[in-house]
Amino acid sequence: MNRLRLWPALLTVLLLELLLAGLLALLWFTVLHGEPAFRFGRPQLLWGLAVGPVLVLLFALDLWRRRRALRRFAQGPTLHRMVPAVSFGHATVRFLAFRHGLGLVALALAAPQFGTRLEEVRAKGVDVMVALDVSNSMLCEDLRPDRMEAARRALSQLVDRLRGDRLGIVVFAGEAFVQLPLTSDKSAAKLFLASLGPDLVPTQGTAIGAAIELARKGFGEEEGGSRTIIVITDGENHEDDAEGAARAAAEAGITVHTIGMGTPQGGPLPIRRRGQLVGFRKDKDGSTVVSRLNEPMLKAIAAEGKGAYVRATSASAGITELVDELRTMDQRDIGTYRFAGHEDRFQIPLAAGCLLLVIGMLWPERRRVRNSLIEPRP
Repeated sequence: MNRLRLWPALLTVLLLELLLAGLLALLWFTVLHGEPAFRFGRPQLLWGLAVGPVLVLLFALDLWRRRRALRRFAQGPTLHRMVPAVSFGHATVRFLAFRHGLGLVALALAAPQFGTRLEEVRAKGVDVMVALDVSNSMLCEDLRPDRMEAARRALSQLVDRLRGDRLGIVVFAGEAFVQLPLTSDKSAAKLFLASLGPDLVPTQGTAIGAAIELARKGFGEEEGGSRTIIVITDGENHEDDAEGAARAAAEAGITVHTIGMGTPQGGPLPIRRRGQLVGFRKDKDGSTVVSRLNEPMLKAIAAEGKGAYVRATSASAGITELVDELRTMDQRDIGTYRFAGHEDRFQIPLAAGCLLLVIGMLWPERRRVRNSLIEPRP
């Protein structure tokens, strides 16, 4: 008679949920303090465990709906004689198998890892020197939020997409300086991104040729077709022979690509104080200075450097296209690196989760009865 009672099934599910939460909390505490090498490879997928309590709530609502429908159909002994196979206990066991099976699969997908192994890899890639314009014209807002921020995003995307490559950064305005020597350390490159701006170079202008020459020297005496220079600039007010510098780089086996920051229509240069716009830059005649993208010159530099020209937009800086171009270059040995890799331990929760899911599929939701009609006892 108890197989159609609602509260025993719900209390069983609730107690198991509380027990599971306590076990997980204890396991988490133990692992954090006793196994410092433990981590999740994809911790964002742990949000999948939040589906479990939602499924419990939906299951409780479904049981309540089914019980109400059965009571409308019949009451007491008559109900048990009419639907002898219905059992909330069987439905609960089936649900628990599915619910905890899915939870274990979600845990496995988060890639639990503990224990380490020493790995040695031989890295191959290309050397990339980025020449970044940090002149005042890069503050123009014809790209959103401005050219400088769009250039930072482009450089950040480039760092994220490089695999086994080395990266160096040259900043320039009226003069050029090496901001970051060639390195395979992505985190070091990321540290410099937030500080990139017009304050880095006191002399204003756009000395693209000097930047290309300094970037070329940054490769050292190495030879080969695995070196490239990416110039990120609006191309305004260049003060030297940028095309000649690109030609010299190409003769040394270095490809020169250019990314144009801005639009041909251009825009005024804002003046901000404490983040607030207070006006626009003016020339000596009192007219508002309008900065425009010098696209023909950047195309000529790329042509002399045997590279490609890409115009950046507010949505894309064309980094994907340039990285694809880098992958067509000859890869050379960058070096051999040794690092501690983490051992994957997803197999146990994945196997247990799959087993519970199979049990949930095979477990009958109804009781077995000998006859479809059961005669009442005298």
